[in-house]
Amino acid sequence: MPDPARILVVEDEPDVAGLVAYSLACAGYRVETAGDGAVAASAISRERPDLIVLDLMLPGRSGYEILSELRRAPRADGGVPVIILTARRDEADRVEGLERGADDYVTKPFSPRELVLRVNAVLRRAKAAPIETTGRVLAGGPVRIDVDSGVVTTNGRPVSLTPIEYRLLGVLLERRGRVQDRRSLLEAAWGIHAEIETRTVDVHILRLRRKLGAAGRWIETVRGHGYRFRREEHDG
Repeated sequence: MPDPARILVVEDEPDVAGLVAYSLACAGYRVETAGDGAVAASAISRERPDLIVLDLMLPGRSGYEILSELRRAPRADGGVPVIILTARRDEADRVEGLERGADDYVTKPFSPRELVLRVNAVLRRAKAAPIETTGRVLAGGPVRIDVDSGVVTTNGRPVSLTPIEYRLLGVLLERRGRVQDRRSLLEAAWGIHAEIETRTVDVHILRLRRKLGAAGRWIETVRGHGYRFRREEHDG
């Protein structure tokens, strides 16, 4: 039997941290808590977690800063899935968290059962085969995914992506030339029948384009419909 997934809960309110830790432990996960960014960084360096539940309002460094540092880290740590847990309910806060690399967003007050279900879903997506394909390489224009190694390159230059970005790019490449609406992308790349908002797709597409650089232009916005990875070999 595989070892239970290790989850790091970064939350400065002891009552909330205790509730989250208890709920996740009852669901069979191995849980560690951290009350601030320094303790969280030490826990991550000691043993890489399988997922992080991260509060935004922390003493010292904010959750935003911790998330940004994680996503700048080498692939091993930078690819750790993150669920933001916060009292901030404004769309701007939610979008900023997603832009910085969060995989999901839960607002306080929250249902412990819903949080556990979201943790289950994010871990399932992270562990799932990233792309369903009979080939070993997916390519379009200057972008290439080596399915065996999981390496993404543009014009031969490696690009570091989060698990969600990797799956999203893989789906677009698999279906290149065909328009994918946001709901379909949520179901294909996130592996769920979308309880998260379709705005989440827009934010991840924006981040993916930025990481691909000039090659990001190959991901086209089809207004009123969704996105597609174009087939044409010209840039016009």
